[in-house]
Amino acid sequence: MNILIVLIPVSVFLGALGLGACIWTLRHGQYEDLEGDAARLLLDEGDAPRPERGAKAGFNHEKE
Repeated sequence: MNILIVLIPVSVFLGALGLGACIWTLRHGQYEDLEGDAARLLLDEGDAPRPERGAKAGFNHEKE
């Protein structure tokens, strides 16, 4: 029973910490543009194209 003297305040503190973190994210606009974030996750705009299989890097074997 003496362990409850420690566990109850620790659990209340951790719950308050989680609630505070949730409120902080809401106030700082972390959930404003969920659809845009989902679309940006799928885009590869910043990625370089992958070299074709068997092709050496830096050489273009296709004739123009």
